[in-house]
Amino acid sequence: MKSKLVVFILLTATLSLSAQWKPAGDRLKTRWASQIDVDNVLPEYPRPIMERSQWENLNGLWDYAILPVGKQTPTSFDGKILVPFAVESSLSGVQKRLGSENELWYQREFTVPSNWKNNRILLHFGAVDWKADVWVNDVKVGQHTGGYVPFSFDVTPALKSGANKMIVKVWDGTDQGYQPRGKQVNNPHGIWYTPVSGIWQTVWMEPVPEKYIENVKITPDIDKNIINVEAFINQPASSDRIEVKVMEGSRVVATGQSINNQPVEVSMPTNPRLWSPNDPFLYDLEVTVFNGSKQLDKVKSYTAMRKYSTKRDDKGIVRLQLNNKDLFQFGPL
Repeated sequence: MKSKLVVFILLTATLSLSAQWKPAGDRLKTRWASQIDVDNVLPEYPRPIMERSQWENLNGLWDYAILPVGKQTPTSFDGKILVPFAVESSLSGVQKRLGSENELWYQREFTVPSNWKNNRILLHFGAVDWKADVWVNDVKVGQHTGGYVPFSFDVTPALKSGANKMIVKVWDGTDQGYQPRGKQVNNPHGIWYTPVSGIWQTVWMEPVPEKYIENVKITPDIDKNIINVEAFINQPASSDRIEVKVMEGSRVVATGQSINNQPVEVSMPTNPRLWSPNDPFLYDLEVTVFNGSKQLDKVKSYTAMRKYSTKRDDKGIVRLQLNNKDLFQFGPL
């Protein structure tokens, strides 16, 4: 009886959330619009080039409000918006123009999993167009300007046990300035592109140790038959040991190590599998940082053994090459 009650409560909650959202209008909708699950929006891992095992997706229904520029944090909201769809889009459930005279406010609550205790908590935004200010529990944790790149904040000092409140304020000038904007304009003409404002990529969080890998740079060199891997550590020390494993499926085919903040040079097996459009093979990588024998952090990544270059042919014409061979490309617009 108890299990049936739990199932009933969960089902009721799910139906309640679904009832708070529906696509707004029919502009540019596809047949998949009706299949959106508000409890599981874009569930795939958002950063496959540097993957950790633990993370939490914060997409879904958030509170939103559109207010004139300069107003204080809203005490009431206009309704629900489905993150991460731009406020002008149908799938946001809003489909309203923001305009440079207004600011878009978001709010949601979240909890940090109990098994993340004793870790730093990073809050990630895949992209927000254009200028974003972020607060957690009324503590400003950061600001970011730019609509096309991901950004992150360490929000650990602002967190508390139980429910945490996040607020995001967005201003988007669209074509009122020199920021990259593609074909977005406030007054469309010729080509009818509308502005895209607010959160438009996945919002998520992850736990990391005190010393962790912030980024990796992977550079293959097919002429030397090596892969160079740079691991960027938030608190680098000469005693850090970086270990890289290169795998083909589940089989380790090459390894390398370094200390003193040096890149890891991994020698690949003879005749590695080169990437090409006809055989787009990727090697999996594991990058681990150690202090002595103690593992501090590990991320998974991938790479391709391939080389892009140019070379003049016997007539002096510059040719694009892939893996030291001429590459003919079709060039449709």
